[in-house]
Amino acid sequence: MSAPLVAEVDELTPAWLSSALGRRVDTVTARPVGTGQIGTCFRLTLTGDPHLPATVLAKLPAADPAARALLANPYRTELRFYREILPTLAVRAPQPYYADMAAEGGDFVLLLEDLAPAEQGDQIAGCTVDQVRDAVVNLAGLHGPRWCDPTLLAIEGLALNGPDDAALMAELFGPAADLFLSNLAGLLAPGDEATVRAVPDVIERWALARAERFGLVHGDYRLDNLLFPPGGGPGVVAVDWQTLSLALPARDLAYAIATSLDPDARRAAERELVAAYHAALVGHGVAAYSLEECWDDYRFAQLQVPLVAVFGQAYGARTERGDRMFAVMTARSCAAVRDLGTLDLV
Repeated sequence: MSAPLVAEVDELTPAWLSSALGRRVDTVTARPVGTGQIGTCFRLTLTGDPHLPATVLAKLPAADPAARALLANPYRTELRFYREILPTLAVRAPQPYYADMAAEGGDFVLLLEDLAPAEQGDQIAGCTVDQVRDAVVNLAGLHGPRWCDPTLLAIEGLALNGPDDAALMAELFGPAADLFLSNLAGLLAPGDEATVRAVPDVIERWALARAERFGLVHGDYRLDNLLFPPGGGPGVVAVDWQTLSLALPARDLAYAIATSLDPDARRAAERELVAAYHAALVGHGVAAYSLEECWDDYRFAQLQVPLVAVFGQAYGARTERGDRMFAVMTARSCAAVRDLGTLDLV
């Protein structure tokens, strides 16, 4: 990297940006973007070299030093994705201009392409079937190019779940589910609460199953982490790659479809959506994976939603919108778990 590491917005000076971007920056104006729960994000408006982008997004660590230390691994995962992994894929994601991180601790800086006026999805409102189709076809661009690629296992920070990982997750999941249901009391129907309570008994087996099919998994591929072209039309872009892991690729597929559509819309469209994803996978060179196997993996993978929602709500920073969001996601997901017989497959 040609510029020294910084981790505060005040340090993103014209001189520093000139060095980082390799083009002359005369002025910079920073405005915050988002709520900054995991890190901080700023839109930088730049003047200078005529070939300079007018705006870039700057992602920096959380303001709290203790939070920075706790989040160092997710930060490192996202930087590794942009620097090393994204160039090998076909998924649409922001293009990085600069990425650097301290060898220890959570200090980092990431400069990304600004995709405005693209519009962030709304997890509570949901979206159209066409938008979900665009999202899952884009998802195949994450999974397909490195489907079951053994070299992924050599990337620092990426590994398949082992027995110890699954056992620890199962040990933590039960108490987290209790806290989750207590926090969302009155926001979930009794049937959905019962479905969540059934998950701890099977989550360890589920986490270890079907390891023969693995790939890069976003882990939180949902509407709030997707940017759509204004006015509709294809071209969705996925953001927020801190949760990247190796797992059954259909976890992302199940998560995207189940959390984006209300149950009636999902029931009517999910066969066609899974088929569109599968066709895109084949287009990226995935062979010996039938549509029937893909559909079965989609059914099996539905527990990705309660897994993420329970831990995210129980141990994350609570907000009114966050509680409503997790409740909507969980209600949609639990309907899919029951409709598709997911618990019987584990």
